[in-house]
Amino acid sequence: MLWTLLGVFVGGLALNLTPCVYPMIPITVSFFGGRAAGRDPSQARLVLHGLCYLSGLALTHSILGVVAALTGGLMGAMLQHPIVLALVAAVLVFFATSLFGLWELRLPGALTRMAATSHSGYFGSLFMGFTLGVVAAPCIGPFVLGLLTWVAGLGSPWVGFLVFFVLSIGLGLPLFVLALFSGQLQRLPRAGDWMNWVRKLMGWVLVGMAAYFIRPILPDALRVWLISGVALAAGIHLGWLDRSQAGFRAFFWMQTAVAVVCLVMATYWATSWAMQGPGVSWQPYSRDLLKQSTEQKKSVIIDFTADWCAPCRELEEITFHHPDVVRLAGNDFTMIKVDVTRAGNPLQEHLLKQYGVQGVPTVVFLDIHGRERRELRLVDFLPPEPFLSRMVQLLPDHRS
Repeated sequence: MLWTLLGVFVGGLALNLTPCVYPMIPITVSFFGGRAAGRDPSQARLVLHGLCYLSGLALTHSILGVVAALTGGLMGAMLQHPIVLALVAAVLVFFATSLFGLWELRLPGALTRMAATSHSGYFGSLFMGFTLGVVAAPCIGPFVLGLLTWVAGLGSPWVGFLVFFVLSIGLGLPLFVLALFSGQLQRLPRAGDWMNWVRKLMGWVLVGMAAYFIRPILPDALRVWLISGVALAAGIHLGWLDRSQAGFRAFFWMQTAVAVVCLVMATYWATSWAMQGPGVSWQPYSRDLLKQSTEQKKSVIIDFTADWCAPCRELEEITFHHPDVVRLAGNDFTMIKVDVTRAGNPLQEHLLKQYGVQGVPTVVFLDIHGRERRELRLVDFLPPEPFLSRMVQLLPDHRS
C-alpha cells in the first residue's frame, strides 16, 4: 500500500506537467497573489486559503474514489466474468489512446464556464479546488477515469478514498507551493512539446493497469510476459521513439531515467517468473480430508480465493511460492483451496457461511484438533515472513 500510494502521489505530481494543468500555474499564483494583496496580507491567511484549496481538490476526488469503490464492491460478483474484465481493460486502453493523442476528451462549455467562476473568501479557495479537476479534465480526465476503474475493481471504500486523496495532494501541492513562492515562477520550464511526452507517460500507466486487470483470464506464462511487454514497450517508446523536444537539458535525463526504469522492471518481472520455484500443493475441500488431518495431528490452512481478486494473486505468486512456506506446508500442513471465482456452488456457499467469510482473500487456520485460530485469520495479502510466523504458531511443538 505504501508503494502504491507513493506511485499515485508521483502520478499526481506528474499531472501538473500536462498541457491542460500547466496553464493553471499562473492562474493559481495570480489567485493566491490576490488573496495576499487583500486587506489582511498575512502569510498565515494565505496558507489558510491554500489549505482550503487543497481540501476542495482532495474532497472532490476522494468522493469519486469512495463512490467508485462502493460501486466496485456491489459489482464484485460481476468482476469474476472474463467479459467484464476484458471490458474494463478495454476502457483503460481507450482512455490511454486519448493521452497518446488519438482523440481529445472535451467537456461541455457550460461546465468549464462554471468552473471558471470566481468566488470570494475562503469559499472561493475551496471552490477553486473543487473545480480544478473540471478545468484540467481534457488532460487528467483519462488518467483519473482509468484510476477510478481500477479502484472500483478493488471494492474498498477506504482504499478508494485514500488513493484519490493522495492523488489530489500530489496534483494540488505544487500549485499551492508556487502560490506561496510566486517569485519562483520565472524559473519553471516553459510550456512546450515536452508536456505531450508527460501525457504519453500517463497513457502507458493506464495501459499497464489494463494489463493488470486482464491478467486473471490469461495463462500463467502470458500474464508475466504481458506485463513485461508493456513495460518494455513503454521504455522503448518514451525513451527513444518519441520525438518530443524541450528547451531544457533535464528533459533528456528524465526521458532516459524513465526508459531505464521501464526496462529494469520488464527484465525483473520476466526473470522472476522464469526463476520461480514450485508453489504450495493445494487440495480441494472435503470432510474426509479434515478428519484425516485431525487423526494425523496436522494443522489445516484453508485459502478462500478467486481469480478476479488482486490480493489473492499476490498471495499465490509471492507468499505461496516462497521456498520456506512451500517446505513447511508440504511437511506439516494440509493445504486446502476453496475457489469462489464462480458463484452458485452449494458447497462453497455453505463453507462461506460456516467460516463467516465476508470476502476474498480469506485464509483460515485450523489447529491439530480442527478448531480455528481466529487470531491468525488473514483477510489480505501478507508477505512470506509474517505468514510463516503464523504457520509456526500452529505447529504441535510450538510454545507461545
